[in-house]
Amino acid sequence: MQILGDLVVRSRRSDDPALGVSGSGGYDYHRLCTTAWKTGNFFRHLGVREGVTVGIRVTPAAQPILGFFGAVLLGASVRFDPPNDIDARVLLAPTERVGEYELPPGGQYVAYGDAPADPTVSHFETDVWSENPVFPETPLSSETPALTGEREVSHAELLDAGTAVADEWGFGPSDSVAVRTPLSDPRTIAAGLVAPLLVGGECVLDTERTADFAVVDDDSGASNAPESSAITLDDVPL
Repeated sequence: MQILGDLVVRSRRSDDPALGVSGSGGYDYHRLCTTAWKTGNFFRHLGVREGVTVGIRVTPAAQPILGFFGAVLLGASVRFDPPNDIDARVLLAPTERVGEYELPPGGQYVAYGDAPADPTVSHFETDVWSENPVFPETPLSSETPALTGEREVSHAELLDAGTAVADEWGFGPSDSVAVRTPLSDPRTIAAGLVAPLLVGGECVLDTERTADFAVVDDDSGASNAPESSAITLDDVPL
């Protein structure tokens, strides 16, 4: 794989679990891939393209992950849990939080969860559901930044780090990995999202589930995690 969009190409669609979230039955690979494409096409209408930033306020839900894939499919970089004043083309946040952010002129606000009362704010679920389920073809270099914040991290760096984690820990297609660290840390994305998806496994955001592996902050987090195997952020070569 050369870019992160390769994780959600058409050939990867299946009924196998891909994303575990509470209250929705989760996402299989078919639903994850198709909804990621729809998110990318929706974001394109809002002006998301290579070289711009998409800010995403994180909750343990599918929308931040779908927003991440929608952005990187178009060559944009993502900043998870951004500052309230951010130079971003799109800001994706829970409806009750979206008003906390200040964007430059032309910036677009997208709320997820309850439908927003403000007509200038797009509703993620409504607009993505009605979008075209076609893969948004965008030629990208593997060196394109995928994450921004304290530093930029490219598609290639995330894929390389995810591959290293999957190989070191022996991830397989039947394995699930619980994310117990902030998505704002690139090592979380590499180990908790990219690594399991690379091998056809499942990323678990549902805080009530016990997975096969967990991504944790440090050794104290490993001892408190319910999973039998825990990868600390220091184990991630990124």
